[in-house]
Amino acid sequence: MDFDNFDWKKTAGTWEKWWDGKLGRPIFFITGTEGPAEDGKGLPVRHFTSQYDFSIPAGEILLNYEEKVLKKRMYHGDAFPSFWPNFGPGVLAAFTGGEGRNEESTVWFYPGRFENSEIKDISVKLDKSSPWFRRVEEFFIAAADVWKGKVAFGMTDLGGTLDVMSSFLPGEKLILDLYDSPDGVNRLTWEIHEAWWEAYEHFESIIKNSNVGYGAWTPLLSQSRYYMLQCDFSYMLSPDMFGEFVKPELAASCRRLSRAFYHLDGKGELPHLKHLYSIPELAGIQWVPGEGMPHSSEWPEVLKEIIESGRKLQVGISCVEEMEKIISYTDKPEAIAFVGSIERKDKKRLLEFLKQYGIE
Repeated sequence: MDFDNFDWKKTAGTWEKWWDGKLGRPIFFITGTEGPAEDGKGLPVRHFTSQYDFSIPAGEILLNYEEKVLKKRMYHGDAFPSFWPNFGPGVLAAFTGGEGRNEESTVWFYPGRFENSEIKDISVKLDKSSPWFRRVEEFFIAAADVWKGKVAFGMTDLGGTLDVMSSFLPGEKLILDLYDSPDGVNRLTWEIHEAWWEAYEHFESIIKNSNVGYGAWTPLLSQSRYYMLQCDFSYMLSPDMFGEFVKPELAASCRRLSRAFYHLDGKGELPHLKHLYSIPELAGIQWVPGEGMPHSSEWPEVLKEIIESGRKLQVGISCVEEMEKIISYTDKPEAIAFVGSIERKDKKRLLEFLKQYGIE
């Protein structure tokens, strides 16, 4: 697809209507692929942007992605060309003293200069001289120069505060500190919070004037600050501990965002929903059942509860049948954002489905 003339005004307007509750239908970010990404030419396509050698110019990588992925992608419903620099979940750890390591199919973060440190000896600040910070910064600068607003450029995955902390205090160390050093955990939480926002606002300042809107690793387009917040570490916490150690900082970030979403990852986080509902500035919740669990469409009570709380709901899908099932659970389908991709063989079925919502 040649997206040089993509109708961003119409697309951005549709997304704003959805955010404002005025669209009257679900929003659909559905993509398909017309051909294979790899053609034996140029750079390979990497899921993790960090896995490209840091010596390769960011602009070269972006243009390679444009040719091999974005131009071969079909954008259905309300989808749009997008990219975000994927340096692994919780990359803030590598900006604040930790060490990032690329593995074959993922990225891991390690204590780095905090190796074998006790929580009382750990204090973090954003280090703009970090190679990982400079590399992510390079991608924001390149996107502003190369794409100039013809591709939505999303924020990197900075991570949840306790997720970042657990990179410095791996294994059982952070769990034990929640009991033995709660004041230390709270102190470090707010230090990470300040570093998180310093990084966010730095990257935001680079791309803001040339981007088509705010985005994140989940492509929901917004004309004001949107981000997908998370705390995967909370899977191991009781609701009381979530309320004590996660909710205050999470709520503070929600207040600094215009449209905050929360990444609810797995059934172990379901007990925290009541705390999430008590944050008035939380606009929506993304439900991800987790590996090996039934698909999102098989959790009607969870989906209905989220929507009935007054939040928007984002779920991943891979076929029309999943969307139809989820829509059948609620009389407020306009609160739902469907994000996913479909196989070429299902394209006709998808287009017929979208037509009933006035999408040609």
